[in-house]
Amino acid sequence: MKSTVQYLEMNSVEEFFPAEIPESLELREVRDPAVNERFYREVGGPWQWTDRLNWEVEKWNRWAMRPEVETWLAFMNGEEAGFVELKKQEKGNVEVICFGLLPEMIGRGLGAGMLSAAIKQAWEISGAKRIWLHTCSEDHPHAVSNYEKRGFRLFKTKELSKKNEEAS
Repeated sequence: MKSTVQYLEMNSVEEFFPAEIPESLELREVRDPAVNERFYREVGGPWQWTDRLNWEVEKWNRWAMRPEVETWLAFMNGEEAGFVELKKQEKGNVEVICFGLLPEMIGRGLGAGMLSAAIKQAWEISGAKRIWLHTCSEDHPHAVSNYEKRGFRLFKTKELSKKNEEAS
């Protein structure tokens, strides 16, 4: 079975077309590997995110505590809604490593606002010149259209077989 991975980018803040961010939506930065693991499993479960499922506690600790990694939890009316992991890279690149809503929050119209808040946060990272991400054909069916509506543009597509699939 094959999966299509799409790579998208935004090369300037002027390309960003934010959706309305609800007043009751708040992003809070966290530095807790257990939170990264829980949200990765809960958000990624419905979309078959598998690349980190066998990580031991120490690997979660090394990942989440890296200075170039930022983890932001989204709260809607004080209730956990989703998360985003951002990674500052060389030459002003910021990768959106993971982004998504908890399963019980899907269908409430939060995706565009949460993505807009996450992109806004990514552009606030010191030296950010480009925001990029990848998504696969097994992710939420509205993922790519949400990214494109916010200003991301496709720059690469890759077909992968299930056994060598990259992180979603």
